Amino acid sequence: MPTEVVMPQMGESIFEGTITKWLKKAGDTVQKDEPLFEISTDKVDAEIPSPVAGVLSEIKVAEGSTVEVNTVVAVVEEQGSGFRGQGSVPTPEAGFTGTEVVMPQMGESIFEGTITRWLKKAGDTVQKDEPLFEISTDKVDAEIPSPVAGVLTEIKVPEGATVEIDTVVAVIGGSGVAAAPGASAPAVSRAVSEKAPEVAAAPARAAGERLRSSPLVKRIAKENQLDLNQVPGTGSEGRITKEDVLHWLSQHGPGSVKAPAPSSPAQQAQPAAAALAGQTAPMSKMRGLIAQRMVESVRTSPHVYSVYKVDMTRIARLRERERVQFEQRHGVKLTLMPFIAAAAVDALKKYPIVNASVDGTTIHYHNHIHLGIAVALEWGLIVPVVTEAEGRSFAQLAQSIADLAERARAKKLKLEEATGSTFTLTNSGVFGGEFGTPIINQPESAILAIGGLKKEPVVMTDTQGNDSIAIRWMQNFCLGFDHRTIDGADSGKFMSEFKKALETWERPIL
Repeated sequence: MPTEVVMPQMGESIFEGTITKWLKKAGDTVQKDEPLFEISTDKVDAEIPSPVAGVLSEIKVAEGSTVEVNTVVAVVEEQGSGFRGQGSVPTPEAGFTGTEVVMPQMGESIFEGTITRWLKKAGDTVQKDEPLFEISTDKVDAEIPSPVAGVLTEIKVPEGATVEIDTVVAVIGGSGVAAAPGASAPAVSRAVSEKAPEVAAAPARAAGERLRSSPLVKRIAKENQLDLNQVPGTGSEGRITKEDVLHWLSQHGPGSVKAPAPSSPAQQAQPAAAALAGQTAPMSKMRGLIAQRMVESVRTSPHVYSVYKVDMTRIARLRERERVQFEQRHGVKLTLMPFIAAAAVDALKKYPIVNASVDGTTIHYHNHIHLGIAVALEWGLIVPVVTEAEGRSFAQLAQSIADLAERARAKKLKLEEATGSTFTLTNSGVFGGEFGTPIINQPESAILAIGGLKKEPVVMTDTQGNDSIAIRWMQNFCLGFDHRTIDGADSGKFMSEFKKALETWERPIL
């Protein structure tokens, strides 16, 4: 049966693409999801996989041609239903269809993942929710469970390969499917990787053969001025994996022209300005999606802001007095964040409208406070979540916040630990800013931005009405809220309660 291959739409604002290279010629056999041709658009360059397994019977659009999306560019004559790709386990039923296992999306700004290890081999029986394979992404490393119980009948993606989200990586059949003897795809991959790097790279670096790597690998190489032709690839067909390039950098360092070493936290979060001056570069997928989410949030929620200045002197003195004993007793440093988190939780319990979310014309008042804590990473931003924060003691809040932040930076978060927040804290004052005006994390109703802590002269009035000037630790907090659900009075009540909790702190912390 012929299957038409069309020019895909690579984004909402992309309407055409240029075929830069055909990776197969008419008459070639292709596997399902095997790269068929390369395209270039205004925003991305990508390899387009074959939608089915079969024979490329016709190429309708030549290399270099630009066509609109959904234009038919080729035809693949699909093979019979009994056709299976390499590394599969044959089944007795000609019409067998199993459950497809896909590369999951581990966060809104994550577009691909690397399979670092298969925990099962083709033919193995697996239980529902049993760990099936391990993946690594820009932000998290995780074990991915089996969606169903059955037999792992086919492994489509070997260890070390990097694929986009929603790519089918394996197939699981019913428990009665018999396994065929022979090496599994992971075994083949391991056999290649165990060879010397030069030998492993040789198949992919034959004369005239193109270099294979993912967009993530290319970005890492570009940021480190690294020529990928120097890096041996241990992935499928000599593909250069993230581990390959990171190992090379650890052994040899960046390329011949090193970027200036950053000298401040602000510089560490992005490439040095000197390295970008005079350059133009396409927006990355991550930045593109962040832009889309921010525009959607501003378009969805009428944002209103309320800024309160809080006298943090009582907290600062308590922290200085108790921090050594606190760290000895609880194993984490005593920062300002758990004080702020605890005060926010107390205020949210009193004014639950601020902990609500909107779904169309429905307002959901949540049973629990799932507190998002924005964590800045070198490669972006992630929001780990302290679940059911209202039931945690001060020490438990401090431990959870420290643990989540540490594992976020080490890419050790689980998927459920970075989703599902109902209210978010973001520390925009970490670099010394007075305050920030944050954009709401949809579908939440509010977000609280933390300003920088500074000593300031403050007019103090005693019980007799006498004024004096004192040096106090002051900090600004900005509540961004959705005016569809929260009125100015609600925000004022919430912020007043939040301010009162910090300025008159009485909760024990040890």
